[in-house]
Amino acid sequence: MQRVFSVAGRALAPSFAWGLIIGWLSVCAGFSALAADALLFSQNFEKESVGKVPDGFLVLDGAFAVKEEGGNKFLELPGSPLDTYAVQFGPAEAENLSVAASIKGEGKGRRYPVFGVGLNGVAGYRLQLSAAKKALELYKDQALKATVEYEWKSGVWTSFRLQMRRVAAGAWKVEGRVWTKGGSEPSGWMIIAEEKEPPQAGRASIFASPFSGTPVQFDDLKVETVETK
Repeated sequence: MQRVFSVAGRALAPSFAWGLIIGWLSVCAGFSALAADALLFSQNFEKESVGKVPDGFLVLDGAFAVKEEGGNKFLELPGSPLDTYAVQFGPAEAENLSVAASIKGEGKGRRYPVFGVGLNGVAGYRLQLSAAKKALELYKDQALKATVEYEWKSGVWTSFRLQMRRVAAGAWKVEGRVWTKGGSEPSGWMIIAEEKEPPQAGRASIFASPFSGTPVQFDDLKVETVETK
């Protein structure tokens, strides 16, 4: 006996009905993939006014401003005074999130800048490049969670990615990597920390300490959702 399917009371041939079902499942899968990896915030400063900070940015401290050089616009932090400065952007989220940015600084003599990206607000996680230590570091607030060796190149744009994701009930992973801008993003994570304490909602950030007395520049900011597995 041939099975007959119906939609809104109308009989459909089995082959046509299965085609509808498969098509609907494909659409659902597409929406699921989109939800698992969605762009929440993006800023490359190309449409922003020089000398200003774009709308939606929260400057915690520091004279950040859009600058232009060689036809490229970026956000710049001056080389003085010597302190730690940060600016937040994007939505306030707690987990399953990544932040990416490209950052350029320069060493001067034996002095080197410190800079990086953050998640989960002021007391959240920071992926920090400490050039003087030749190290890539992962902090939660002021606590060092992990560190790996990294040889930084002065005056070269370095790309950063930091993500926080839930991996099981009551368990999270914080993962980070850096690479030279223009090269291929590594597939693996360079630095990882496991977390049992639930993360707090907060905005993403970029930060720097211009200890070398030279400006630090930021570009290609992104905040995205990430898959939990």
